[in-house]
Amino acid sequence: MVVSVKLTANFECNLETIAGFLDKLDAQEAYDRLLDELNDTLIPNLERFPSIGRLFLERTVRSVEVENALSRLQVKLTGSELREYLFSDYLVLYAQFGQVIYCLSIKHHRQLSFDF
Repeated sequence: MVVSVKLTANFECNLETIAGFLDKLDAQEAYDRLLDELNDTLIPNLERFPSIGRLFLERTVRSVEVENALSRLQVKLTGSELREYLFSDYLVLYAQFGQVIYCLSIKHHRQLSFDF
């Protein structure tokens, strides 16, 4: 099975946020490494092993608000799987629809949460 990986506009926006975050830490070279690792490791891993990430919706829900938000999200994701993949210092959220994986969000482990 050949799977292609696409970066969403939100994912690309997250990359810009990470660039600013690392710039404040005076760690611009870390951003360059991230871009290299995306091309050399993350995308090939997802293409070869699309189920490499942990199922996101299997997380323990601890509030009614989150339960409601996840229920709405599940409706939008019918026919796909939402997964999270710990990659280097980053957490990547992605969804697979058929033969296409959409990278939805990426956060440095020091950043707080995903923005849907």
